[in-house]
Amino acid sequence: MLDLRTCASLSEAAGILSGDRQALLIGGGTLVMRDVNEGRLTEGTLVRVTDPAFRQMSTGGARVELGAGVTMAMVLANRDLAFLHAAARAIGGPAVRTMATIGGNLFAAAPYGDFTVALLALDAQVVLQSGYGSGRAVALEDFLSARERGGQGLVTAVQFARPQNPAEFHFRKISRVKPKGISLLSIAAHLPLAGGRIAQARVAYGAMAPTPIRARGVERALDGKPLDQAAVQVAKQAALEGCRPATDAIASEWYRREILPVHLGRLLAGEPR
Repeated sequence: MLDLRTCASLSEAAGILSGDRQALLIGGGTLVMRDVNEGRLTEGTLVRVTDPAFRQMSTGGARVELGAGVTMAMVLANRDLAFLHAAARAIGGPAVRTMATIGGNLFAAAPYGDFTVALLALDAQVVLQSGYGSGRAVALEDFLSARERGGQGLVTAVQFARPQNPAEFHFRKISRVKPKGISLLSIAAHLPLAGGRIAQARVAYGAMAPTPIRARGVERALDGKPLDQAAVQVAKQAALEGCRPATDAIASEWYRREILPVHLGRLLAGEPR
């Protein structure tokens, strides 16, 4: 039997989730309610949060903070977040985007979770709250590596530094059905330039492992180099390092490995999709 608890504060919700390992947070419901409707989730407690802080956005400064309950539609409506619009638009159609939340996307299994790929390339942190204590920030990469074990607490927000030059942030989703098909793969890259050379490249993939991953081989290949044809070729050679794509109804492992270097090269070269 399923029970629904509505919480007026983040602390109350975090307390319930910490005390009951079967409890699940329900944000927009695009993941949880699908499991309920299809009979995979039949017991436990669903936790709903009405605290306004859950949907707050701080977007005007050098550091951005987005509540975990912020929807993709809210991101698209915010001009300060224009560099994330392509990633938000990659999540389903208009009806889904009005419900799908940033926090929920962090838990989406491959080949979903495209917005999380963009956050990973932005070196984002996840704000977690356990019980009634204060929140703590952990690197998104660390959060994803521990995601399946659970028990990390309530995700209340994500934080990241705004790209100084939005043109240096790139996102691309590759799918068979446009504009809202399921990902064959997705790629995000933050490539800040200093003196004409890439400084601290951040590149991330979706659907190339069980969770979004950093493309560390590509980052090493690009750091300190101008973004020219030679650098793009070296990056393509390193594209598959650390990848563990699955074979599913969308594509085979072989196919994902074949097309990743091609689309990475196109993204880095600034070619149209």
